[in-house]
Amino acid sequence: MTEQGQEPPAAEMAQIIESARRLGIELDEAEAMQWLTAMAATEAQQGIVVDERTGVFGHSMVMLDFSPADLAHFREIGRLVEFDDVPGAVETALALSGSAAQSKIQSYPGDADYFERVNIRAETREQACGILADIMRKKALSRAKGPTYQLIEVKFGSYPVDFVKGGSMIAAGSPIAWCPEEIEAGQIDGFTPDGSPAVVRWDEVALDPGWCKLDWVIADPNRHQLANASNMLDVTWEAPDGEITPLDAYLDPYFQEVYLDATSVPIFAKLARHVSADALDDYVAALQHEVHKYLTRDLNYGKVAKRLYNIFRLTGRYPEAAFLRELFDEPATMLYQVWALIRTIDDATQQGSAISMEYVVDQADELILAVVGALEGDQETEVVRYLLRLRDSLARQRSGDALSPEAEAARAEVINLVNNFFYEKLIALPAIQEYLEQVEAQ
Repeated sequence: MTEQGQEPPAAEMAQIIESARRLGIELDEAEAMQWLTAMAATEAQQGIVVDERTGVFGHSMVMLDFSPADLAHFREIGRLVEFDDVPGAVETALALSGSAAQSKIQSYPGDADYFERVNIRAETREQACGILADIMRKKALSRAKGPTYQLIEVKFGSYPVDFVKGGSMIAAGSPIAWCPEEIEAGQIDGFTPDGSPAVVRWDEVALDPGWCKLDWVIADPNRHQLANASNMLDVTWEAPDGEITPLDAYLDPYFQEVYLDATSVPIFAKLARHVSADALDDYVAALQHEVHKYLTRDLNYGKVAKRLYNIFRLTGRYPEAAFLRELFDEPATMLYQVWALIRTIDDATQQGSAISMEYVVDQADELILAVVGALEGDQETEVVRYLLRLRDSLARQRSGDALSPEAEAARAEVINLVNNFFYEKLIALPAIQEYLEQVEAQ
């Protein structure tokens, strides 16, 4: 195993190349070695890099995986999901995260994921929480729906007691997912486990905001595509004496973020100074926990592969990371995107959606063409059959109607194909198989 700071042995890299060839993966040896060399150089720097041409910035290691090819597209979506600064009270820094921040290697990204640092200046923590509750509610209501977007839900606060909603039991302490109608009402009606009526109010949960996240589905008429767009907030309170306190008790690190505006450097730098010295270890541990979850409970080898790449590049296991970089560029990995887009279609056709069915049907057509281009034989026939059923049902229904069961059948088939693809490739490399066995046994 390669340790941080050491050049990967030639023999280990040769094994990676041979495994890729055996699996039919087109690994460009010269490009892989160029990336390995760049990783070794950035490991020594460990600094923030600003691209003066595009105005984006991020950790030097993160910037190696970012391509500005779709930057205008992501900035356009960013205008929908971002929060505005409030002079003297709120300052923000918006970034891409997830596969969108790794566009150089993720040829078929999933969702449009954003991450925003929101620093609130206030006399007290209670006032900061009140400001956060106010700006989140105003943002949600002002961007609840439009011809090309639909707010799905907002995560804000935690259930103070065991709560029954829609026939489902939700444990105390669980994050609260608010739909637009509930946000407008400022409350969620339900029951306690003993059947007594219960109410959760927006303003009352504000003092413990917890996990703050907003999710939309958006339509891009020019690309004939739908996408899920999310904005995860990392909210801090800045006291009058300059002390910075995360409102959820944890200041997130910056190992997978590409910030979209260089004018955000000052706020980013101010907050980054308060990131824990153990942030890298904590981040890797959190990724390992997710790998374990997707190996044992919510089986998803595509998500395993994405998290393994980040673990390996952050812990100096560069040959394994180089192998996964090539894996993400394979045509069959497009199925991961198809899987995500089937879910997006489901969101776009929820009750009350303002998104035109024309956009939804266009997306179904794009999915069918994508599958035809990536698969062959019986697999292609089966998936296309399900997608054609889905497309026909979409063409017959009106905007705002509930989606028919065809989506779930198509999704299940694609999930199975995606899992088989990633599983076969991951276990074919002995070093990765050994690592997965260790994680699964923990």
